[in-house]
Amino acid sequence: MDSITQGMTGAAVEDIQERLCSINYAIDEGERERQEFGISTATAVTHFRLDHGLPLGQEVDSATWIALVDESYKMGDRTLYLRLPNFHGADVRQLQHCLNILGFSAGEVDGLYGPHTEAAVKQFQESMGQLPDGMAFPDTFDAIERLHHVWTGKSASGPHPLGSMGFARAANVLEKVHISITAEDPISRNIAGRVWNLASATNEQSGMDIIASPAHKRPGDKAVLVLATSPLEGGSSIPNVTMGDTDTLPMRIRTACAGSKEDVPVIRIEFMQSGPRYDGTFTVSDAQTYAVMLLDAICAAFDDDNLLQ
Repeated sequence: MDSITQGMTGAAVEDIQERLCSINYAIDEGERERQEFGISTATAVTHFRLDHGLPLGQEVDSATWIALVDESYKMGDRTLYLRLPNFHGADVRQLQHCLNILGFSAGEVDGLYGPHTEAAVKQFQESMGQLPDGMAFPDTFDAIERLHHVWTGKSASGPHPLGSMGFARAANVLEKVHISITAEDPISRNIAGRVWNLASATNEQSGMDIIASPAHKRPGDKAVLVLATSPLEGGSSIPNVTMGDTDTLPMRIRTACAGSKEDVPVIRIEFMQSGPRYDGTFTVSDAQTYAVMLLDAICAAFDDDNLLQ
C-alpha cells in the first residue's frame, strides 16, 4: 500500500484516526471532523510506532497499518480458529489472557491463535457444556464475558492462585460448603467413596455427601460433581472438566461452576485416562491417589465460598 502521510485527508485518514482513538491515542477533534492527517494525528502515529517496535516515523506504511489493524481488534469482533497463517491481534491476546487466568493454559500470551490456544479453547468450551471444536464463536465469547468478574483486573503470569491446601483450611471449607458427589461407573464410584471418606476424616462436620444421581441433589448444595472415567459422549451439554493438569484443576472446577447457568451447577469431572501416567491399569493405590488429588482440588476451588458470587 502507498504510505498515508501528514497533509492527506479522506476516508483512509478517518479510519486510521478511529483505530488510534479506539486504543487510547489522543487526536484533535478538529482534525477528526475534517478527516485531516494533521499534527496530532502524526504525533499519535509516531507514538504508536514507538510503542509497537516499528521504525521511527510519522507515516502509516504497510507495516504500521497491519499493526494498527491487529491492535484495534477487540475480543469477540471476529470468529477465531486454528488456521495458517495464524489469526493474530489484540483480540487473540485478550482471549489467551482470560483463558490462562481461568485455568485453561493457552501458553504464552503472544497474540497468535496457535495449537496451544486452540487446545485451551476446546477445554474451556467443554467445561461450559459447549461443543469443543476449538473455534471461538460468539457463544464462547459470551461465556468468557459471563466470567468477567473472575478474570478482570488479574494477571495471567505466574502460578495459578489456587493450589494445594493445608489441613485446617480444607477442613474449614468442607464444613462451610455443601457439595454432593455422584458417579457414572464402578471405578468412579470407588473414587467417590474414597473422596467422601477423606472428607469425613478431615472434618466430622463435612458438608460433602454421596448421592445416587444429580437429580438427588440436596437443599443448600453449592454444586453437584459427577465423577466419570470415560470421555463425554458427543452431543452432551453437561460441563466437563478433565483432571489433566492438577495445578490448574481447582481453577477449572471453579470456572465451570461460575459459568453455569443452573442454580446448582452440575459439573462432570473426567479422570483416569487423562490422569498422570495412565497405562491402562487401575489399582487401589491409583484410586486413593485420585481421591486425594480431587479432594484437594475441590477444597481449593470452593475456598472462601466465593465461587458463585
